[in-house]
Amino acid sequence: MKEEAYRRVTYDLTVSVAKTLAKLNPTMTFIYVSGAGTDSTERGRLMWARVKGRTENALLQMRFKAVFLFRPGYVQLLHGIRTKTAWYGAFYAVVRPFYPVLKMLFPNYVTTTECVGHAMLSVTKRGFPKPVLENRDINVMCAKDSK
Repeated sequence: MKEEAYRRVTYDLTVSVAKTLAKLNPTMTFIYVSGAGTDSTERGRLMWARVKGRTENALLQMRFKAVFLFRPGYVQLLHGIRTKTAWYGAFYAVVRPFYPVLKMLFPNYVTTTECVGHAMLSVTKRGFPKPVLENRDINVMCAKDSK
């Protein structure tokens, strides 16, 4: 995707919806799923990381009760969830059998769709000491919600 199109979908749409929600209910908690490697300086080499960083920065300036930015690494799809991107689908098909090994070798860099959901519920209920949750933080909060 070219940067302008990516920016429209990632930044413009997200910020527009968030502004509307902040006006309607400033007491809500807003959670944005960004990604590992997001560049909050907005000056890095990777286009997607700059745009996501700009989006995160804009969200942090909004008047919500809380804003949490989730930065998962590899997310294993569970419960019939499928990606709409063909090459992601091929990648997931190849990697899926190796997920247990990845989780054992790189526990701070892999998670699941289920765990991301549990972590979202957990930070909404309990909060978190910082607005950015890296993959390891997501897994910690997932475990807390599962109890």
